[in-house]
Amino acid sequence: MIFTKHGNAFRWIIIIASFFIVSLILWKTYEFFQHFKDEERTKMENWSFAQSDLLKTDDLNGNMGDLPLKVITSNKTTPMIKVNVDGSYDFNNIDEDKAKDSVYIKKLILKFEKENTPIDVKFDGKLYSKIYYGNSPLLNKLKYYPLALLLIVVLFGAVIFFFYSSNKNATQNKLWSGMAKETAHQIGTPLSSLIGWTEILKSEHVNPDYIAEIEKDVDRLKTITERFSKIGSLPTLEITDIIKETMDSYDYLKTRSSNLIDFEIITPEGDIPVNLNKQLYSWTIENLVKNAIDAMKGRGKLIVEISQLENNVKVSITDTGIGIAKKDFNKIFTPGYTTKKRGWGLGLSLTRRIIEDFHDGKIKVLQSQKEKGTTIQISLKRAPNYV
Repeated sequence: MIFTKHGNAFRWIIIIASFFIVSLILWKTYEFFQHFKDEERTKMENWSFAQSDLLKTDDLNGNMGDLPLKVITSNKTTPMIKVNVDGSYDFNNIDEDKAKDSVYIKKLILKFEKENTPIDVKFDGKLYSKIYYGNSPLLNKLKYYPLALLLIVVLFGAVIFFFYSSNKNATQNKLWSGMAKETAHQIGTPLSSLIGWTEILKSEHVNPDYIAEIEKDVDRLKTITERFSKIGSLPTLEITDIIKETMDSYDYLKTRSSNLIDFEIITPEGDIPVNLNKQLYSWTIENLVKNAIDAMKGRGKLIVEISQLENNVKVSITDTGIGIAKKDFNKIFTPGYTTKKRGWGLGLSLTRRIIEDFHDGKIKVLQSQKEKGTTIQISLKRAPNYV
C-alpha cells in the first residue's frame, strides 16, 4: 500500500538516503586510503633516514648499528627504487628479472613519481640519492574498493528496480484481466436480452432484412464478448491459415469503411499455417486497420500485405496518413498514449499484448514519414504444415 498511496515520496526518500549512505562510505574509504598512504610515506621517510645513518656510519668508519639495519630490512611490501647521483640504482620488492631491464626501470620510476613524491637521501646537506616508491599491493587493492562498492550498489539498485517493475507489470496485468472479464460480463447481459428480442421479432413477422442486420450486430457483440473473455485468461492457440483469417477481417472492415479509402491486400499463393487465436488475431487486424483509417482521416490508400521468409510470417499494414515521429515509434504502444481527442490510448497497447504476450510474436513501426504514411509490421512464427 505504501507504493500506491505515497509512492513517489517514499521512492525519493530511499534514493536520497541511498545516495547519502553511498557518499558517506566513499568519503570514509577515501579518508582511510589517504591515512594508509600517509603511513606508507612515513615508513619510507624512516627508511631514508636509515640510509642517511648508513652514510654517516661509513663516513665515521664505525658500525651501522642494529636500528638502521632493522629499518632498512623491514620493508617487505612497498616497491621502491633508490637512484644514486652517479646514475646507479638499487631496488626492493621488484621482480629481479624485470629490474635488469633499464627501460623497464625508467618507466617504473616515472610511474612511482606520479604515485608518490620522491624522497631525498641527504647527509650534511649533500644529496646522495633519491627514493622512488610506489603503492603497496594492499594499497592498490584498497584503491579499487570504491569501484567495487559502486558496482555492488548499482547491482543492488538494478535488482530493486527489476523487482519493482515486475511487481508493477503484474499489477497492470491483473488490472487488464479484471477489466476484460468485467467488460465481457457486462456485455453478456444485454446481449442475451437482444437475442431474445430477435426471436420475438421473428415471430412478429418483421421484415427479414431488418432481422438479418440485427443478427449481424448480435454476432458482432458475441465476437467482442469472446475477445474480452480471452484477454482475461490465457487464450488457446490453434494452427490456422493466417491468410484466410487476415482476409476475413480485411473483408469485414472493407465493407464497413468509407468508399474514399482505397483498400488493397497482397498475399502469397497457398496457405501459411500459424498458431493463432482467431478472435484475438482478428481484433489485432481491426485495431491496426482502424488506426490507419483514422490517420488518413477517412481518405487515402491502405495496403495489407502478407509475406513469409523461411519460418517467419510478416503482416504489414501501410497507410498514407499523417505519419508518426521517429521518437514516438515505441511510445505509441504504451497504455494511455494517444494523439486523438477521444479515446483511452489502449488499442495499440492491447494489440502488442495480443501479439507479443499471447502469440510470442513481434510488432513494430517498420517505417513512417510525416504526412506520407506509416507501415506497422507484425512478425509471427510459421507453424508446421497441416492437412
